[in-house]
Amino acid sequence: MTSDHASAAGALPVRIGKKTSEDEDRLSELVTLARNAAGDVPAALALARDHGAAIPRPGGGSTAFLWSALASVAAVDLTVARVLEPHLDAHAILAQAGEQADDGTWGVFAAEGPGEPLRATARGESYVLDGRKHWCSLGGVLDHALVSARVGEERQLFAVDLDDLGVTAVPGTWVARGLMTVDSGPLDMVDVEARPVGAPGWYLERPGFAWGAIGVAAVWFGGAVGVARRLAAASASREPDQVALMHLGAVDARLHAARSTLHQAAEALDAGDLAGATGWRAALRVREVVATTCEEILRRTAHGLGPGPLATEEQHARRVADLELYLRQWHAERDQASLGALVVDDGASDW
Repeated sequence: MTSDHASAAGALPVRIGKKTSEDEDRLSELVTLARNAAGDVPAALALARDHGAAIPRPGGGSTAFLWSALASVAAVDLTVARVLEPHLDAHAILAQAGEQADDGTWGVFAAEGPGEPLRATARGESYVLDGRKHWCSLGGVLDHALVSARVGEERQLFAVDLDDLGVTAVPGTWVARGLMTVDSGPLDMVDVEARPVGAPGWYLERPGFAWGAIGVAAVWFGGAVGVARRLAAASASREPDQVALMHLGAVDARLHAARSTLHQAAEALDAGDLAGATGWRAALRVREVVATTCEEILRRTAHGLGPGPLATEEQHARRVADLELYLRQWHAERDQASLGALVVDDGASDW
């Protein structure tokens, strides 16, 4: 497949939910913007900053469109999606806390890393942060971030201006072959001013924590669609044998299952049914279905296409490497064990 055909494979929107002409036009515009920004972090940041406000937050009847937007961008380029998703999540978190987001680009740095955690210390009516924060995607180029830190033994979320002189990106730590330009190394913080967002524990306890986790799964789904389109294009450009058709049929069925799972979750969220423990169980289930679908598609596409596209096609090779790394945000067997514990503890499981 030529590079022109490879680009065209990512040109269609990825829909989660019912198709409307208005939504299709909006998604098509977003796909065009993502294609123009593909692989270019500054362009992706500009897309998030200039067009993020037009994409709805989860809930309110528009969740399927939100997740369709994330999936559509991811099918084009996971670098752009990796910039857009946390920017939108930060805006949603601030809205849930009753706050407005400052202008500029946003990230969310809430993962825990090794060693001493980042600490927050009260100073008057505000706080300062000191220590190292791990897994800070694009921390050296974003304008702002929501950052979790320890206040005593509890975790609390803070809004931080990343232009603060006390913020330093640690160089030379990001050696990934997937998402190569999305440096997610640590930040060192010394006496950095920070504004609390919610009370201690609020970030993890709010309903939106589960909703954001499903939004990430929508990105994985879109990334898998982008990979699967290469397999479909190969079958359309030559006389496929039974083995190629077998792989393509299995991929189609798995993508259908993942899409249906995301659509069901979007409708439940909009209906107000994904709060509390129910929301977190839904997030674990959706992420399980989507992540295992993605892993299966990566495997079947590799078997169906052989080494050629991975060795000679920049776009396909990058899509595969990006998706493989992005999927590691899923906690795999640990999340399966968490879901299993919920089954044991809840005798009213719906199956």
